[in-house]
Order: sequence, then structure tokens, then C-alpha cells
Amino acid sequence: MQKSTRFALTLSVALVPGLAMAAPDGWSPLLEPAELATLLDTYGEDIRVVHVTGDFAQGHIPGAAFSPYATWRGDAANPGALRDVQHLEGVVRELGIEADTPVVVVHAGSNPTDMGAAARVYWTLKSLGVEDLALLNGGFAAWNAADLPVSTTAEGIMPSDFNASWDEQWRISTEEVAQLIDSGDSRLIDARPTDFFSGLQWSIAAPGTIRGSANLTYESFFDGNRMLDADYIRNLAEENGYTDSPLTVSFCNTGHWAAINWFALSEMAGIDNTRLYAESMAEYAAEGLPMDNAPNRVTYYWRATSRWVSDLF
Repeated sequence: MQKSTRFALTLSVALVPGLAMAAPDGWSPLLEPAELATLLDTYGEDIRVVHVTGDFAQGHIPGAAFSPYATWRGDAANPGALRDVQHLEGVVRELGIEADTPVVVVHAGSNPTDMGAAARVYWTLKSLGVEDLALLNGGFAAWNAADLPVSTTAEGIMPSDFNASWDEQWRISTEEVAQLIDSGDSRLIDARPTDFFSGLQWSIAAPGTIRGSANLTYESFFDGNRMLDADYIRNLAEENGYTDSPLTVSFCNTGHWAAINWFALSEMAGIDNTRLYAESMAEYAAEGLPMDNAPNRVTYYWRATSRWVSDLF
């Protein structure tokens, strides 16, 4: 289909009141590099690709835009906190995204942790009202490994008139989490590595975990640097008893690793009423709320040859 024909079809549909654009054929929440390449060949500029981590100037998917991950997050004191919706609306507009624009969020792909940036932005865009979203499995590193086209030229983007309409159905607040403790009406899932859950390691939050929570580390969903398929994730969730809960809450230190768990359970496994506790332990611990695995005294020794790699996650 010629680009001009696609544009005419898009315009004619957009002018029909109440008729929403359908997702492109072959669209899914998690795209492989070859799948994205085919979609871009077919739909071209109708799809917006957004890199959120990595050195954009050194290489990116042709036609993509760059939106630094920090733009989507809170400040250093509470990195998981939501930014003002008006601010986020402005970021989306600068990217030329409308509510019915298919958007692929791309991380650098340096490791599984890096996917948390893309998952957090995906969650934010979904909550703001963007309808068709996807992540690139393995990130830009996987795109490169597949020997697909790379650009070093940033293209100009026409701003959109996007109007944000924040939807709370995928979010849960600190106050709401506190009300869930000991209620038995939810599954609280700590996405952090086991030492964080057990109170043996901490970074921005105090040691320990939310009372009554279970541990399912974000790494459980990966084979190397690539997320496993929906069937595997669904089976893993069933084995852990997460598919029959009326409410599933994913948290970590600052809503980064937790965004991976949220994406896996909500978008891949299709588990209804899965919510992200965006502020996570950084805010929960600061509020002095009940915790499990909180040691009386833990001492850490810093070494000149090592550093914590998880301070912001």
C-alpha cells in the first residue's frame, strides 16, 4: 500500500465520529525485532518508535524518537513517584503521539533490568490513554543483533494535540496498599532480587518488604536478555497462585523492576486487575508502614572495587 493511500485511509477513519483505529495486523504487546521491522515496512510513519535508554545519537531504529527515561519518573528522593499529568501530556505531545498512535517503546537492551525503563514508560502511556502499545523484546541490542537498519540521524517530529486522561485502573497508591495488608484480598508481589526481599540488601528503601508479600523476581520472566513468551509467563503465574486473586500488586524499590512484573502478568499473561505500585518501597518504608523481613541491625561494608548496581531500582 502506498504511503499516500495509507494516509487517506487514516484520515477518513479519523473523521468518523466514535470510530477508533484498530491496531496494525501483527501487533502484540511484545514484538520481536523481525516483527517490528515488518510492521514498519508496512505501516511506516503510522507507528511511533520511542527509545528511552541508550545512546540515541550513536544509533537507533530509523524514524524513532528519543525520550529520556528520567523524563517519565520522579526526582531522586522518590524516583517512582508519578510526574504531574500535565507534564506527561506535554512529553507525549512532543513525541507526536495521539491516543490511537501505535507506539513501540525501546530500551537499549543492555540487560533484563534495562527493560524496566521501557515497561514503566509503557505503563505510563497506557494509563494516560494511549491505546496500542508494545515493547521490543531484547531492546535495541536485539535489533542490532538481527542486522536490521540503524540510523544516526534524528528526524523532526510534528507535535500532537494529545489530551491525557489518566486511568487509575493499573495503579495502586501507598494508602491503598496499606489497606490491603493482612486483608487476604490481594497478592502483593515483590519483584526485587531475593536479598532485597529477605532484608539482606537495600538501597533507597529500608531493609525488608511489605507485610504479607511474596517474592517473584523480575528475572523469572527472562531467558538471558529476552522476555519469555506468554504461555510460559501464564504457567509461572498459575504455579505461584497469582491467577485467581481479585487483585495483584507488583512493587520493588522505585517501580522499575515492578514494571517488568506488571507488564509480564498484566499484558503478557492477561491477568486481570494487576496493578503497579509505582512509588514502591521508597515511599512505603518512608511512611513507616508494617514490614516483613526487617532486620534489627544489618551492616554493609563498601569496597573500593565494587558498587551497588541497584540503587535506583
